[in-house]
Amino acid sequence: MKIEPLHDWSLTPDEAIALQQKLRDQIILTDQLDTAHLVAGVDVGFEADGTITRAAVAVLSLEDLQVQDRAIARRPTTFPYIPGLLSFREVPAVLDALTLLKLTPDLLLCDGQGTAHPRRFGIACHLGLITKLPAVGVAKSLLVGKHETLSDDRGSWQPLTHKGETIGAALRTRSGTKPLYISPGHRISLETAIAYVMRCTTKYRLPETTRHAHKLASDPAIDAESPSPDPPQSEQMSLF
Repeated sequence: MKIEPLHDWSLTPDEAIALQQKLRDQIILTDQLDTAHLVAGVDVGFEADGTITRAAVAVLSLEDLQVQDRAIARRPTTFPYIPGLLSFREVPAVLDALTLLKLTPDLLLCDGQGTAHPRRFGIACHLGLITKLPAVGVAKSLLVGKHETLSDDRGSWQPLTHKGETIGAALRTRSGTKPLYISPGHRISLETAIAYVMRCTTKYRLPETTRHAHKLASDPAIDAESPSPDPPQSEQMSLF
């Protein structure tokens, strides 16, 4: 997968905020995708006390939710941990992983926020804009906003609002579990984003895309199977 650079990553936190405010006007929150056949989960972990960023992408077939392609990339962590600016810390390694894929996904489901963000520009927005792919934020915790109480039924959801604006949804993907926070990132509407998340979710709280990517990003056993190169090199872990 080939990705054209959008901007420089050598930014101060203030410069990163200014860039978010500039780029958010380019985000498209209507459906600009055909039926997705390949859906990718994106997640990031850290190694060596946070000094190495480890990004993972797992590409699944929407028809049977089986992994078709996957990649891991590592690079030195160069941006500090600042809530609201996590994409500047994580996206460079994610882009490395995406370029290693043999298959180009039709849709990205990102572990993190899309428009459910103080400046409406979470990691799903950032990745969607750079890759030009439809992208959805699938967050396990709330960053900003509020919502009404959900019923316990699988698939129930309530709008997530902030400053009078609907920025996403609280979605119950499994009865008896906490909701996930879904928000569009780019080239997709909220309702379609919810539908795809539910389509990718089976018996667990997290969609299968996110579950596979999370394991790749954080499971030490995977390192035992596939030794890590020295950063900032990347590695492809092919299923074929």
